[in-house]
Amino acid sequence: MTRPEYRAAFSLAAVFSLRLLGLFMIYPVFAAYARGLAGATPYTIGLALGIYGLSQGLLQIPFGMLSDRVGRKPMIVIGLLMFAAGSAIAARATTIDGVMLGRVLQGAGAVGAVILALVADLTREESRTKAMAMVGITIGFSFMLALVTGPVVAGIAGVPGIFWLMVALALLGIVVVLFVVPAPQDSHVHRDAETVPGMLLSVLRNRELLRFDFGIFALHAILTASFLVIPGLLHAQLRVDSRDQWIVYLPVLLVSVAVMIPAIVVAEKRRRMKEVFVGAVAAIAVSQLLLLRAGHSVATLLAAVTLFFAAFNVLEASLPSLITKTAPPAAKGTATGIYSSLQFLGIFFGGVAGGWIHQVAHANGVFAGSAAIAIGWLLVAATMRRPSHLTMRILRIPGTGAIDERSLGERFRTVAGVADVAVVASERVAYLKVDARVFDAKRAQTIAG
Repeated sequence: MTRPEYRAAFSLAAVFSLRLLGLFMIYPVFAAYARGLAGATPYTIGLALGIYGLSQGLLQIPFGMLSDRVGRKPMIVIGLLMFAAGSAIAARATTIDGVMLGRVLQGAGAVGAVILALVADLTREESRTKAMAMVGITIGFSFMLALVTGPVVAGIAGVPGIFWLMVALALLGIVVVLFVVPAPQDSHVHRDAETVPGMLLSVLRNRELLRFDFGIFALHAILTASFLVIPGLLHAQLRVDSRDQWIVYLPVLLVSVAVMIPAIVVAEKRRRMKEVFVGAVAAIAVSQLLLLRAGHSVATLLAAVTLFFAAFNVLEASLPSLITKTAPPAAKGTATGIYSSLQFLGIFFGGVAGGWIHQVAHANGVFAGSAAIAIGWLLVAATMRRPSHLTMRILRIPGTGAIDERSLGERFRTVAGVADVAVVASERVAYLKVDARVFDAKRAQTIAG
């Protein structure tokens, strides 16, 4: 990667993280705080926690498409302003309905797809995978940092203080976008990073991709539902207030990272992706079953929470890789867009369903419901095909002459290591799925010209 590409990747990863950091910071402390709001019930608390996922999930793809016409930076600024406005409304709210309104507006600033499109605008084809990975790693780090810092900030400034911090982070994100992120010389659709409307139907018919879409939906539904009751369980068992529970989350997350790294190495390097993936889904199910018994044992509670986050981090790292390996060469962006939307809709479902179950069946009902979702997911995961170990390569086709997509595609298929190819003449790009161990990059580049 060149210096401008590093600058683009780091600055846009920072914008992504500034937004997500605040969103995740309220997870460990929101349920306890919301009980003091007028009109709060277990159901409305769950709805308020998860409802931002509804607006985010529904608007993410349209936001990305609109940025192709309006421009990337203007759409990101608009989205961050909406996020800041929603955060301010939630900070000032004294009723659960007011917080819900703020959360809906937070989610409506759905800039995730636009940020990824801008990353694609600012990087060359051969550097894009690395740039996207940098953004993904930053998102994962933000989640873990938020779970630890959220209770600390709440202890200092209260949960309204976290919402005001979100306002400040959104405004800081706007400054980064306007003054740090490079301006793209050319913005156009990138099939590896953006949703292409004409490919939506074919992607939705792909059963293997749907397995992973269901997986990210289930994972974030379970996460959101669990945070409606786990803080209360930690308080009851350990006598630790939600604002001090960072002392529990910090060692748990450190253990989860220690488990995640070797698991991902085994999955990728030793080509045991299915075994690691299915094992992690099974661990999620076991963690929820253990939480059903956690009210009787501190050791069981800590073991269940640690097992859950270890499996969660493995799955968060594995699922994007599986989407990339499974999606057709020219449909990666579309597959990723659907996947991301289902992730946020899972957050909404987890908040609504978890809140309703908590109201009618208490904490154990939530864990039983989450366990049922996880067991269903386990059945879906266990019957999936063994994923390929292919990676994406994108080659620019220079020149201005006409391109015979079929003929050029056939030539690329003769290259060692090429498993699938899609040549898009209108973009002058070839999307290749390759086995990196045997891929003849030099010959492929020669064919591309």
